[in-house]
Amino acid sequence: MHDEQFFIAQIGRTVGLHGDLKLHLHTDFPEQFQVGMIFDSNRGKLEIATYNPIRGLISFVGHASIDAAKKLTNTKLYSTLEKTRSQCALDKGQYFWFDIVGASIYQDEACIGVVEDIDRMLDTDYLVIKTDPELIEQGSAKEFLLPYIPRYILSVDTDAKRITTQDAKDILEAS
Repeated sequence: MHDEQFFIAQIGRTVGLHGDLKLHLHTDFPEQFQVGMIFDSNRGKLEIATYNPIRGLISFVGHASIDAAKKLTNTKLYSTLEKTRSQCALDKGQYFWFDIVGASIYQDEACIGVVEDIDRMLDTDYLVIKTDPELIEQGSAKEFLLPYIPRYILSVDTDAKRITTQDAKDILEAS
């Protein structure tokens, strides 16, 4: 689990004549993209030569020409759990998605499902919950979306992989 990699960005089209590329972030932590940082990709290791977060442009060492840069279009960049934990500061009450996925969802001390994924729609994150098999047998939907907002989320324990909720059953029943 220590060196498990996950997707954090995708390189887009070239911009201009100097090997700049559009960077499409799939992370809430753009601060990890700094000159000299090395990322694993589906095309090998890539070292950042320049990064402009305002314009969303990036270039990589060894890919300074437009022809070399074009070869990186659609490349996916990855990070590890350890690297992310060391480079990204969380505020109180914030969690990494990889700490939330796999957590059991409880309401009134009963497990109602497990977080299978997280979807972001507009500015709200939704937990994709795989419903507990016993509830499915009783006629509940196989999965449902739970907004990750204080109205529903009471507490998160990443060590125990447990999220305590309120009114999540109402959403399940309406699904």
